[in-house]
Order: sequence, then C-alpha cells, then structure tokens
Amino acid sequence: MTQSTFISALLHPDAPVPDGLSDGKGRPAGRRFAVYRNNVAVSLTEALQAGFPATYRILGDANFNTIAGGYLRASPPSNPMIHAYGDGFDRYLAGIAPLADMPWLPDLAALELALRHAYHAADGIPLPADALARTAPAKLPALHLHLAPATQVICTPHPLLSIRAQALGMPRPEDTGEVLIARPAYDPVAIPLPVGAAPFIKALCHMPLGPAMEAATEGTDLTTTLALLFQNEALIQPEKTA
Repeated sequence: MTQSTFISALLHPDAPVPDGLSDGKGRPAGRRFAVYRNNVAVSLTEALQAGFPATYRILGDANFNTIAGGYLRASPPSNPMIHAYGDGFDRYLAGIAPLADMPWLPDLAALELALRHAYHAADGIPLPADALARTAPAKLPALHLHLAPATQVICTPHPLLSIRAQALGMPRPEDTGEVLIARPAYDPVAIPLPVGAAPFIKALCHMPLGPAMEAATEGTDLTTTLALLFQNEALIQPEKTA
C-alpha cells in the first residue's frame, strides 16, 4: 500500500479500506478506519470554516461543508500544520458553476486567505514614521521602501470589505475595491485604499519611490496611501548586510 493510496482512501468516503490495515488485535480495520476517516474530514472542514469565516457564513453550513468535502479531496493537505490548510480555496470556488451568480466570492476567500498569511508572516522592524522627513528631498526619488512580509494588496472590482463586514456583523467601511493587508502589532487588518493606490504599492516591491509614484494611477492620493503604509507598519527597515 502506497502513501497516495492511503490518502486517497482517507479522503474519499466511498473508497474501500486499503488492504493490509488492521487493528491492535490483527483484525481488519474497517470500522476504525471509517472513524479515523470521518475525524480527518471533520478536522479539515473545521479548519476551512475557521480560515474563511465570512465565506462560511455567506454559503451557510450545509453548502460550505459540501464544498469543503470536494475541496479536501481535490487538494489534500501538503503541510502538517492545519492552520496552513486552504491555499487555493479561492480558485476552487471560482470553478464551481452554481456559484457563478456570486462572482465576488472567490475574491472574498482570497482576502480571508491573505489575512491568514499575514498573521503567520515573518516579523520585521517597522520603518519610523519620520523616515521620509529625515531623507533629503533630492534623495527621495531613489529611496527604496521595503514592504513588510505581512503586507499584501488586493485589487478587485467588488466591494470586498463591505461584503465581509456584512457577513461578520461588523460596521461596513468605505470600500474602493483596493485593499491593504497589513499587520500592525500582532493582528492583521484589511484597510480600504484610495482609488488607484494598488499599482503604486505593488511597484514599491521592485522599484524606488520616484518610479513607483510615476507608476501610480493618475490622481491617486499618494500622501494618504503613504500615511496608511506607515500607520499600519506595512513598511520595514531593510535588513543589514554584513
């Protein structure tokens, strides 16, 4: 019996018990394997419910659990840490035809996944709020700003933050469809960005401040955008090299 055979049987409720499995008394492990199979499915489904709470509430318990069952069979865990389970769940939702009338749902799942990734991202030393003020104006265009490992940007035509807030019973924020994921202190946050800010922040990943500002959408409020990055510790000091 191979590992892949065991995993396949474990995740498919109608699959036969793999040959060679026995209980502590040497008897066929049919009933024990069924219990173990059910426990694994329940644990993975609960991990998805916890990782995608707004998606779960919108779909409802029965629909979500049915979808989760298909997902866990299509995408078995590849990481022993159960909190990491769920990568690609947004893409899986996008492939379910009956959900086509909710085109924003995969993006909502991507937002929730980004928040989870931010929670577990590496730490960094936040860039001081006066970093730009302490830089000579002539040197600002060549200044490289480094995004924190937790920092992500989501750009979508859908009001994700409003949808998420409504699902979770939270106050609904102003929503532009551009979202900053950051982790000030210990808890990740999802913050609405000024319209057109997403290209600017993404440009900071691979170019200095001057060219990144030129890459921003015309009319973008870059002052507010930079303030949000500093306020939410989305920028970090570069690592010192020996």
